[in-house]
Amino acid sequence: MKNIRNFCIIAHIDHGKSTLADRLLERTKTVDAKDLQAQVLDDMDLERERGITIKSHAIQMEYQYNRKSDADGLLGDEKRPESGKYILNLIDTPGHVDFSYEVSRSIAACEGALLVVDASQGVQAQTISNLYMALEHDLEIIPVMNKCDMDSAMPDMVEDEIIDLLGCSREEIIRASGKTGMGVDEILDAVVERVPAPKGDPDAPLQCLIFDSVFNSFRGIIAYFKVVNGVIRKGDHVKFFNTGKEYDADEVGVLKLDMQPRAELRTGDVGYIISGIKTSTEVKVGDTITHVSRPCENAIAGFEEVKPMVFAGVYPIEAEDYENLRASLEKLQLNDASLTFTPESSVALGFGFRCGFLGLLHMEIIQERLDREFDMDVITTVPNVSYQVYDKQGNMKEVHNPSGMPDLTLIDHIEEPYIRASIITTTNFIGPIMTLCLGKRGELVKQTYISGNRVEIFYDLPLGEIVIDFYDKLKSISKGYASFDYHANGFRPSRLVKLDILLNGEPVDALSTLTHADNAQDFGRRMCEKLKELLPRQQFDIAIQAAIGAKIIARETVKQVRKDVTAKCYGGDISRKRKLLEKQKRGKKRMKQIGNVEVPQKAFLAVLKLD
Repeated sequence: MKNIRNFCIIAHIDHGKSTLADRLLERTKTVDAKDLQAQVLDDMDLERERGITIKSHAIQMEYQYNRKSDADGLLGDEKRPESGKYILNLIDTPGHVDFSYEVSRSIAACEGALLVVDASQGVQAQTISNLYMALEHDLEIIPVMNKCDMDSAMPDMVEDEIIDLLGCSREEIIRASGKTGMGVDEILDAVVERVPAPKGDPDAPLQCLIFDSVFNSFRGIIAYFKVVNGVIRKGDHVKFFNTGKEYDADEVGVLKLDMQPRAELRTGDVGYIISGIKTSTEVKVGDTITHVSRPCENAIAGFEEVKPMVFAGVYPIEAEDYENLRASLEKLQLNDASLTFTPESSVALGFGFRCGFLGLLHMEIIQERLDREFDMDVITTVPNVSYQVYDKQGNMKEVHNPSGMPDLTLIDHIEEPYIRASIITTTNFIGPIMTLCLGKRGELVKQTYISGNRVEIFYDLPLGEIVIDFYDKLKSISKGYASFDYHANGFRPSRLVKLDILLNGEPVDALSTLTHADNAQDFGRRMCEKLKELLPRQQFDIAIQAAIGAKIIARETVKQVRKDVTAKCYGGDISRKRKLLEKQKRGKKRMKQIGNVEVPQKAFLAVLKLD
């Protein structure tokens, strides 16, 4: 056990985690030259196209460590580990704020972390947030400064920032480059020397922490776990602690680039178990695996339940695909535990699900994965957040969907969720960023200077305001130099109204939104104008109206398509033309009574991109 090291790589988005992981795999010869490609651990097509990591990936490496004399003075000679072969379990993690739950799961399965900082960008918001998460779990932090080969690198300045952040010495920071492979040997040596070996008792009852799971259509559900105490062998009769279900371990093994079966996994190992589980609800991430004959006393304290931030309705385009959509979402949930869903129905769209996501990128990725992996065509409604509605008797109801709002006369007040946002930027962008936050009803909490001309601004913002386009706007006004991170910060009373969109007097429940009273008029008008462009013209006039309760606040009309019925009248009396026009008018009126308006999918998406 003393020769095992479990560590993960954490960093802000685009700081070169996956490229650095490639170099570590290359140096330890874990991946053959023929299999080597850029970002070898990103195995989803979606990850490669977007250049982001979505899933945490675990892989085992073997490294031959040679003990050196204490030349650098970092460790005393008695603390240096012996020379020999070490097993390094590496987990590469996502950097985007929407996938921070993946990072928390990886951190729970490790004893150490490489904190990667881009030498040309410096410390950014997600760097700090991931670091705090790692420190809460008492992980050993190894600071690595990546991209030191770039012309725009500022190694000395960034080193000062890391020292301010971590309080470490300058010698502890490793200068590296994922592109050229500089500093890779020092990183591997540092992992062996500084990351503690896993603690645990091989003779105690079995305890394994599940940190991920995937669905395989031939072998059922495969759970990835870390052995905290005890030993698990092939053929053992095991049970999952929280669900109480019992299984036989048909196969256990370790994760190299593909799965490699082993006879047993001992304390400290990271591996997988296949036990022919077919139902996705039986495997919960954070659950504990133990033996049936000699169970452990209590489950491992896993990760906290994730709280979705953004809610949207997901509906199948064809009504008969409803059950297929449910099965697809369950399989996705196995792989991505931060997705939540409950059934709901809508007048306009039929039966579907109200899904909870961690953010807009997360929602976009889930939509893409449903299309690619399960061939599901879905309509997604306008995303919104959950509100707490208090009635006159003081009872509280949580509302995720505008159609679930009680009648206005029964409501005492509504509370909306707030977040504490931390934005790190350079001083020349402070003005535009403050204007953006104030426009989103933000309140400035404090601002602190990190180093040189870098400043961290803290704002309290309503979550509903940042859900749709805040991140994109922040990136564009700061030319990409601002980084953003947030965490939930309670609920506050707010003046919210339900804005309905009516087409020919019929409300379209999928387009209704909850918005602040001050923004409602402007938002309603923009929505009507946008829908006027997008709705195809019919044989009759379509009235598009925005309403709050019974009060109409904006209106646009899509003009009807008319045939020129008077074209055949050449000369003659005016009454002939009038008779034809009257006849046409009666036909249009009858058509309007029975005609209905289909809202195209792009109209739902356009509402997101109103600005």
